[in-house]
Amino acid sequence: MEHITIYKENEIEKIRLAAQASAQVLDRLCAAVQPGMSTLDLDNLAECFIRETGGRSGSLNYHGYPRQVCISLNDEVVHGIGRADRIIQFGDLVSLDVVVALDGYYGDNARTVCAGGHPSPLASRLLEATESALMAGIEAAVEGNTINDISIAVQRVAEDAGFQCVRDMVGHGCGKHMHESPEVPNFRQRRKTPTLQAGMVLCIEPMVNAGTWEIEIDRQDQWTCRTLDHAPSAHFEHQVLITRKKPEILTLCPKKPIA
Repeated sequence: MEHITIYKENEIEKIRLAAQASAQVLDRLCAAVQPGMSTLDLDNLAECFIRETGGRSGSLNYHGYPRQVCISLNDEVVHGIGRADRIIQFGDLVSLDVVVALDGYYGDNARTVCAGGHPSPLASRLLEATESALMAGIEAAVEGNTINDISIAVQRVAEDAGFQCVRDMVGHGCGKHMHESPEVPNFRQRRKTPTLQAGMVLCIEPMVNAGTWEIEIDRQDQWTCRTLDHAPSAHFEHQVLITRKKPEILTLCPKKPIA
């Protein structure tokens, strides 16, 4: 049986701080996306933004990952690596996944934006559907429900919009470690899934494709995950605390800078 951590209030407060740091970095990074810059430029900015929070990148050197954050373009679903020769073009979908480790705890969130701010009609629908799927999953994340209730809510919104949820990558618990139990899939499970309890901290993260849900891993860098049919993909993620009332979104961007 998988071990699921139920966090105590003193631990939750530290997770909140890490989550707020990661939210601030993600927000600043999304605002910095411009056509003509390289994905390595963005990664270098991320390094500066993370340092200013007092934390460190949770992605750098994780199982050998070589950059500060994950930057994925268009048909790249997740885990794209910042490169000097990867130039962002007007209209590109740029998925940013930011993890900040602070005082022994982790904050994790992601968002997809359009470089230049003018997505195509398809990209616009994809972005809207993926973010809506995330919010539907969060609404289902209440004590007494199950992980599968989250999964079903996410899948329903994505598929009603005509898109497909990735099945080989899932959300997860997150607190003292970046990846903890339980897994949080974005599609209905045919097995019994854990019941949600107050004190659980989950990363709910729909990865939604405009074409097939199937993906492939880049054979050269062994990290970048692309859609099998090269259709565009979007990725939105929040870190959420299960409470005795409604879920608390830990990665809403703070009003004041983290110092």
